[in-house]
Amino acid sequence: MRSEAIRTNPASWLSLLLAALLLLVANGRHTIPIAAWLSLLFLLRFVRVQPKRIGLPVAWLVLTLTWAFQLRGMAPLPGVFYYILSAAYGLVLVVPLVIDRLLAPRLSGLLSTLVLPTAWAAMEWCMATTTPYGSWSSLAYTQHENLVLMQLTAVTGIYGLSFLIAWFAAVGNLVWQEGTEESPVRRTAGVFAAVMAVVLLGGGARLTLFPVDAPTVRVASLTVMDYDPYAGTDGSAVGGLPEELTDSDREALRSNAHMVLDDFLERARREVDAGARIIFWGEANGFCLKEHEPEILARGAEFAREHRVYLGLSPAVVNVGAERPFENKIILVDPEGKVSYEYWKGIPVPGPEAAIQAVDGGVIRNVDTPHGRVGSAICFDMDFPGYLQEAGRLEIDLMLVPSNDWREIDPWHTHMARFRAVEQGFNLVRHVSRGFSVATDYQGRILGSMDHYVTEDRNLVAHVPTRGVRTFYARVGDLFSWICLAGLSGLAFGAIRQR
Repeated sequence: MRSEAIRTNPASWLSLLLAALLLLVANGRHTIPIAAWLSLLFLLRFVRVQPKRIGLPVAWLVLTLTWAFQLRGMAPLPGVFYYILSAAYGLVLVVPLVIDRLLAPRLSGLLSTLVLPTAWAAMEWCMATTTPYGSWSSLAYTQHENLVLMQLTAVTGIYGLSFLIAWFAAVGNLVWQEGTEESPVRRTAGVFAAVMAVVLLGGGARLTLFPVDAPTVRVASLTVMDYDPYAGTDGSAVGGLPEELTDSDREALRSNAHMVLDDFLERARREVDAGARIIFWGEANGFCLKEHEPEILARGAEFAREHRVYLGLSPAVVNVGAERPFENKIILVDPEGKVSYEYWKGIPVPGPEAAIQAVDGGVIRNVDTPHGRVGSAICFDMDFPGYLQEAGRLEIDLMLVPSNDWREIDPWHTHMARFRAVEQGFNLVRHVSRGFSVATDYQGRILGSMDHYVTEDRNLVAHVPTRGVRTFYARVGDLFSWICLAGLSGLAFGAIRQR
């Protein structure tokens, strides 16, 4: 009788309303961190008390609509394709709720609360490793303002933090449904509280008792000032790429490339005078033809040699006539004027960029320097925790990450990248054209920042530690995610036996 009363209780629809309202600000562009915890609790409550044929389809619809609102403008897809993507993500996000609805009622106490978090963590891991958008939509990113909680990702990756948020929802629902009179409920709530206490104490201890303590290097990163890369051409540039260029077009493009480099080197010279030892620029900040690239590189090498600095050039190189003509890369030149490494963006953004961008192996490059082991990735690469595990295995101390965003993903995209620094134990400088640039240490603290939209010089300068750490997550990889998969399988077996 009690079960029927619950299912017909109209208060469950109030739970759904609260969940929907909270989900609007639970992720994405306008995140309120606590909303991520509460929205999942209310949504789970609705699904648990409604018949499956009603609760689960309604949950999918709510997740689809709120996801479309959360990430509006963030996914580079036009019109109806964006809503198709929203429906697909809504379908994926409802899967843990489906699994919980099928399995959790057959279990009791602590075990019943572990279905949702193990399913959610496993789902996020599968999404991050198999989909073209990587770890976008992870619950963990909603907690980027909480440095203490972020430290957990050095052990479990982002999936441990998402596990905690989902576990809170499951435990909260158990207490809501059964009250605290029963001993199993009190024990389950106590276990959750104890785990949260350990996470918070551990994160606080890491920040307080093991602060980042290493010599620093002054790093400067620059955004090219606004310019028209096709100025002086006869209009043969189509769709942002040259096509059947005339001699006058080629000369105009060459002149424009050197004009951009003149500005970059002049501003870099001022940073050298101020003490910068590493200087680089934002993603694709300077258009040049492949035939002009050696000239650009020679001038950069001369500058690095003259001023005894590491100089990172990030030109947008176009190889006219190639099947994939766009080369998006960073070339790091050492104080001897020699190329330390040339890294090409490993994971192009799905859509127009992926259609034109050449890829060269997708392996993190690095070099040992007096300022630690330095490596690079580019922008979208940082959205894939598995891809960045190579940086942890290489024990890179400092990651230089040229990036290029747009208004709708600013500053969310930069905060996502901060989690990679904590996970893999490297210090990070992410310079963003048309976005929020930051330098952070390996514990996620922001050491310096620059907002493209409110500054005039568009330079980021910070003193960055020259040593990183070897985190547990860097050593064991996605062990926690595999444990969640195994645990979910065990819970499913136990639930089936209870049938």
